[in-house]
Amino acid sequence: MTGNRHLAGIVFGLLAYVMWGFFPLFFRQLAHVSPMDVLSNRAVWACVFVGVLLSLRRQWHKVAAVFRSARQVLLLLIAALLIGTNWLVFLWAVANQQVVASSLGYFLTPLVNVLLGLLVLKERLNRLEWLSVALALAAMVNEIVAIGHLPWVSLVLAGTFGTYGLVRKQLPVDAVSGLWLETLAMLPVCALYALWQAPSGHAVFTGHDPATTVLLVGSGALTALPLLAFAAATQRLDLASVGMLMYINPTLQFVTAIWVFGEPLRRAQLLSFGLIWLGLLVFSYSAWRKYRRPA
Repeated sequence: MTGNRHLAGIVFGLLAYVMWGFFPLFFRQLAHVSPMDVLSNRAVWACVFVGVLLSLRRQWHKVAAVFRSARQVLLLLIAALLIGTNWLVFLWAVANQQVVASSLGYFLTPLVNVLLGLLVLKERLNRLEWLSVALALAAMVNEIVAIGHLPWVSLVLAGTFGTYGLVRKQLPVDAVSGLWLETLAMLPVCALYALWQAPSGHAVFTGHDPATTVLLVGSGALTALPLLAFAAATQRLDLASVGMLMYINPTLQFVTAIWVFGEPLRRAQLLSFGLIWLGLLVFSYSAWRKYRRPA
């Protein structure tokens, strides 16, 4: 039974990270729609889709419990702002042939988590973790020198997703309820954006061709499905296994950018990736040693 549970966890984890890894392929089909329009539709339809799931699972009491705490509501609004910004920058990157930069950002995220733990949670780093952070910083310096400016796409994606993880860690809310509340919090901003665009004749939620409409509606379900699979994986696997599977997402994004989209990969950029990969290897080895160390 334990073996079957572990195998199911691996399958759910692979499903989640493979779906996330192929997000660029899906959202590239919506490159003709502005990123903010895609984000608005994605938030609305994800809210609807997850709302149906909550009704089927009869879990609205979990949602109601959040509103009993002002602190939780505030943290939820911050989480919604962070993940909304992350989605918007990711959509912009896909629409503007910046998927290589996007994958670099998601490769950076675990190392950003380590840095946030040091700065915010006052956690202590061992030598290997310090080395992994130093390699990540070296990669960023190399990128800045090579391109002449901050690699803002990579930094924003890594920073927002890493900080989002830190905020969500402090919220005792399950993944499904949390996603519904986060998308609900985005809706007023999306509505204001739609009202702002209306006088110029631009319809954010209507007027699309049938294929585009199907994709926009489908983006809501696509947002929720990998999150559900990820939640199922974390229930069945130890954190070390989940952490190792995490690198599938940016790896698939990287491969898609180079082999499918034909984005260029500069020598300097390859050096940056090499430093990040080395940092992740050091970090993963350190995490594995901690996990396997006897109590």
